[in-house]
Amino acid sequence: MHTENVIVMHAPVEVVYALAAAVERWPELLPHYRWVTILQEHASHRLVEMAASRDGVPLQWRAEQRCDPVTHCITFRHVRGVTTGMDVEWRFLPQPDGVQVSISHDLRLRWPLIGGLVADLIVGPLFVENIANKTLRRIKVIAEAQAISSTSQRW
Repeated sequence: MHTENVIVMHAPVEVVYALAAAVERWPELLPHYRWVTILQEHASHRLVEMAASRDGVPLQWRAEQRCDPVTHCITFRHVRGVTTGMDVEWRFLPQPDGVQVSISHDLRLRWPLIGGLVADLIVGPLFVENIANKTLRRIKVIAEAQAISSTSQRW
């Protein structure tokens, strides 16, 4: 399974990156996130437990998060839950009027016979794409509001 969700945000890349990297704040910022717990924190990465809701269906997983503020890259590797082994990458491509943000998810469920079908027909389109789209749309609203607020404060 491979999915990619893309949106353009009219805000500085630093603002968008900070919102995306601070997963511990997601439950207060993103209504579809139920909780995020930092289980371990190291210099280069941290282990997080995340829980979201897909239109009332509760989901939970653990992932290793790596953030690089210099290159504005955020990656996750799911290490527990149905999506164990999924790789997630947030990319930030500066645009003249903001930043294009993309989230890609790659997963190979190694379940005999049905793993590929479950990943391609259920996990990706019904859960991953839905939650990623909600995440991007909400971060866009917040980042653009912050950009407008900081611009108006300069006058």
